[in-house]
Amino acid sequence: MRILYLMQYFVPPNGAWSTRSYEFARELIARGHEVTVITSNGMLPDEYKHLKQTTRVEISGIPCVVIPVPYATGMPFLQRVKGYLRFTFSAFKTIAQQPADLVFASSSPLPIAIPGIWAKVRHRIPLVFEVRDLWPEMPIALGLLRNPFLKFLACFLEKAVYHLSSQIVALSPDMAVSIEKRGVSRERIVTIPNLADTKAFNVPESERDAIRHRLAIDGDSPLVVYAGSFGLVHEVSYLVDVAFYMSTLLPEAKFLLVGNGVNRQTLVEQAEKLGILNRNLRILNPMARTELPTLLAASTLVTSLVIPLKPAWKNSANKFFDALAAGKPIAINYGGWQAKLIEETGAGIVMPPGDPKAGAQVLAEFINDPLRLERASKAARQLAERFSRDVAASRFVSVLEQVADSRSNSY
Repeated sequence: MRILYLMQYFVPPNGAWSTRSYEFARELIARGHEVTVITSNGMLPDEYKHLKQTTRVEISGIPCVVIPVPYATGMPFLQRVKGYLRFTFSAFKTIAQQPADLVFASSSPLPIAIPGIWAKVRHRIPLVFEVRDLWPEMPIALGLLRNPFLKFLACFLEKAVYHLSSQIVALSPDMAVSIEKRGVSRERIVTIPNLADTKAFNVPESERDAIRHRLAIDGDSPLVVYAGSFGLVHEVSYLVDVAFYMSTLLPEAKFLLVGNGVNRQTLVEQAEKLGILNRNLRILNPMARTELPTLLAASTLVTSLVIPLKPAWKNSANKFFDALAAGKPIAINYGGWQAKLIEETGAGIVMPPGDPKAGAQVLAEFINDPLRLERASKAARQLAERFSRDVAASRFVSVLEQVADSRSNSY
C-alpha cells in the first residue's frame, strides 16, 4: 500500500513526546508498505524549527512532509486552534500531489479529520481515523470550547469523520464506548492503547545508579517520578501537595517532576510556598524520550495524574505505559479503565482523586511495604507484555491491511 499518514505532531525517537506514530510508521515500512507522514515541525527536534516552507525530508527513516506551524506547550487554546487550522489547510496541496491507496489520520486535534476526509474524496481511498483524545468532548468539558456555533461545527465534524471512516482506532476501551455512543457500530471500532516499549526501557542497573548519583539522590531513598506535560488536564499540583504531606509521613522520599507546560510556573510557586522546592521535590526541564528509560529505571514508583473530570479519565496516558515498560509500580489519581487495570492486577495504587492528603497516606503505606512494591513491579512487567510495542504495531498494521483488502475485494 501507499499510505498517507496524517499526524500534526509526529515525534521521532529523539523527541520528548509520544513516539506512537513513529513506531506505527516504522512497522508499516518494515511490512513493505510505502508511507508518507504529513506533519508539522511543532514537536520535532530543534533542527526542524527553522523551516519556513513545506519541506520533504526523511526523519529517522520515515519519509515526511513537514509543514512549518509553531507549537508550544504553554500556548493559549485559541492560538493552538489557529495552528490546527493553518496546518489543516496547508496540507491540502500536499495531499492532492501525493498518490495513495489509504489515508490514516490521527487526532488530536480533531481538525486533522478535514484533510483526512479531503484525501479520501480526492484519491477515492479508504480513511482510517485514530482518536487519541475525545474531541470535542474534552475541550467542552474543560470549558475551553464555549461558543455554540463552534461547538456545533466541532460536533458535526466529529460525526462526519466517524461516518466516513472505514475503521476507527480508539486508544482506550472507555474511548471506544464513547465513540459507540455517537452512533458508530462496534464492528468499526478497534481499541489499540498506547505502547509499552519493553525493549527501550530495559536499562542496566549501572545506568540507574549513575542517574541517581547525578541527581544527588541516595540509592536507598524512595524516588517518585512524574515525567510529562504540566498542562491543564494533568493535575500535577496534586503531586506537589502529596510531596508536602509526605515530607512528614516519609521524609526520606524524593519527588521529581520532569516536563513543561502552561502550569509550570504555578507549580514552582506552589512548591516554594509549601517550602518543599529543592528539598524533597525538584522540577526539571523536559528530557528527550531516549533519556526517559534511565530516569524511570532509577525511580521507585512512577505517577500519572489527571484532573478530577471523568471525561479525562478515558485517556491512554503514555506515562502509564512507560511505567509498565520499565517494570515500575504506577500511582494514579483518577478512575476509569486504567484504575480498573491497577486494581485487577496489583500493578500499583490509585490515590483518591481530589484528596492529596489521603493520597500521601496511601502512597506512604505502599512505599513502606517492600513486598507490595515487588509484587507491583512484577505485575507491571506482565502488563507491559500485554501492551508491548510489537503487539500494538502489528495489530495496527493488520487493521490497515484489512481495510485495504476489503476495498480491493469490493471491486
